[in-house]
Parts: sequence; structure tokens; C-alpha cells
Amino acid sequence: MPPRFNGARRTRSPNDTDRAVGVKLRKLRTDAGLTLQSLGEQIGVSHQQLQKYETGANRISAGMLPAIADALGVDMMDFFEMAMAPDAHEMSEADQLRRECERLLRRTKSAEDLRAMAKVMKALAK
Repeated sequence: MPPRFNGARRTRSPNDTDRAVGVKLRKLRTDAGLTLQSLGEQIGVSHQQLQKYETGANRISAGMLPAIADALGVDMMDFFEMAMAPDAHEMSEADQLRRECERLLRRTKSAEDLRAMAKVMKALAK
């Protein structure tokens, strides 16, 4: 018998979160101007497998997600925004802008750039 989680049977089949992550993967890939073939080569999977990830037919493993995020130059949490976030239509404009700022901060790796960003934000907050 499969293990249970919160009283429900767990399954290895893709769920709504897996499908939302796949949708986000496709958006990030196309925004980066990458084909299925080129991203697949970077992360070591076939374009067919990558397409299955994007359509939600197959789940992305925890080991594969960091490789995909790295190849796309994004933070792993970017994949979960759609799955965890309320509908953008339900969010205030300020909350949507706050979320955009958070995404930009997470993607910035340089301490020097982060310092500059913090300086600008502090100046605007006064």
C-alpha cells in the first residue's frame, strides 16, 4: 500500500502543482528565447522529456529543478509562483509590484548590485 500524506493516498502522477511548474517552465524557456532542443541539451534531457515536463505529463524531480533554474538563470522559487500565488487579478497593484521587486531581488546574485538596489529602495521609501 502506498504511503499516506495527510490521510490521502500519495501518487506519483503529476498534480496541479506539477502542471503549474510546467507552465512556468515553458514561459521562462520561451522568454529566454530557448528551444526545447537547446534547453534539453543544456540540462541533459531530450526535447521530448522537456516537453513532457512543460505539459505536466511528467513530474520534474527535485534533482532536475536546480539544473533547469540554473540553465534559465532564475531562482528555483520562480517555478512555484503560479502554484502558490493567489490569482493576479485578486492582488492589488501594490502587491503585484512588490512581487515583481522580490523576483528581481532573488535573481540578482551580485552583492554590489544588491547594495545599489537597496540604496535606491531606501531613498524611495523616505
